[in-house]
Amino acid sequence: MDNVLRVVCLCAEWCGVCRDYAALFDETMLAFEGRTEFTRLDIEDEAELLGPVDVENFPTLLIARGAQLLFFGTITPHAQTLTRLVQGALAGELAPPAGAPEVAAFAQRVQTALAGRNGP
Repeated sequence: MDNVLRVVCLCAEWCGVCRDYAALFDETMLAFEGRTEFTRLDIEDEAELLGPVDVENFPTLLIARGAQLLFFGTITPHAQTLTRLVQGALAGELAPPAGAPEVAAFAQRVQTALAGRNGP
């Protein structure tokens, strides 16, 4: 499995915060182009991939390198927050969260699914 740093925004089409956050997410993606892969996943379209993981608030981010989960949680919808998290992940400053095996399993499913979509 590849070792790319993936930043995944879990969103929903019906969510106004998600729609507003999309432009900010895309702008931040451009700032880290070539060093990360940014993806937005609609939690309703990707319900099978999500499995038992609950997304209660938006924006919720998943950051993983390869199969290693680095961050999973709701953040404030500000560019500075997203930028700091991605910079921290790139610098190796994010420690894998303890517990929540269902989230770690979800991160692996996302990694596999996205690698398959972006692969040859």
